Amino acid sequence: MRVELIQHTPDPEKVVAAAARLCYSADPVSDLLEQLDDDRVASFVRKLQEMGHLSPFEHVSFQFSIDGVSRALSHQLVRHRIASYSQRSQRYVAEKGFKYVIPPSVKRNPEALERFEMVMARLQEDYQELLNFVPAEDARYVLPNACTTSLMASFNVRSLLNFFEHRTCIRAQWEIRFLAEKMLELVREVAPNLFCEAGPTCITRGVCHQGTYSCGRLKTLEGKKEAT
Repeated sequence: MRVELIQHTPDPEKVVAAAARLCYSADPVSDLLEQLDDDRVASFVRKLQEMGHLSPFEHVSFQFSIDGVSRALSHQLVRHRIASYSQRSQRYVAEKGFKYVIPPSVKRNPEALERFEMVMARLQEDYQELLNFVPAEDARYVLPNACTTSLMASFNVRSLLNFFEHRTCIRAQWEIRFLAEKMLELVREVAPNLFCEAGPTCITRGVCHQGTYSCGRLKTLEGKKEAT
């Protein structure tokens, strides 16, 4: 998995703070931007988070390059609908000798790994043979979810916070959780105040919405608080 932050809105935290101040000021945005120093920006961002006033966060966007992830992951990723995606097409790009993602549980089991790799090898051969008879757009029907893909994804900050809330949870599927953790690491380097409270709700709000499926981390965190 390779994840890069391609670009983002310049001065993202200042943009959010200016958008928030605009709601209560007669001054134009250009003047508001000049009036904001780092301390005031950080203060505004924290106040917005505490109030749950997140609409100003929507003015800032981040674009990511995502490579070497499975189609199984991309099917989950695009469910986050307040975002924009471009993905390598299996219709126009032939997947000859396609690469694939091996789940950790398969890697840990020699018998499972052998069977998994046999299936992948057979599918590669079958796909290659089908290309001799039908267009790639039809041959792709035999390609597995494990087949790797490349994407470009653009999120605004509010949508990213929602993404991190759901996908950094331990209950999230392992591959998209790894992706979310990498993305969160990247955006925190650029805008630490915007994402200081990003993550699963057990950590950020002290609540868990998984019910009987809870991983138990919230109880562990509560136990640590009581011990201190």
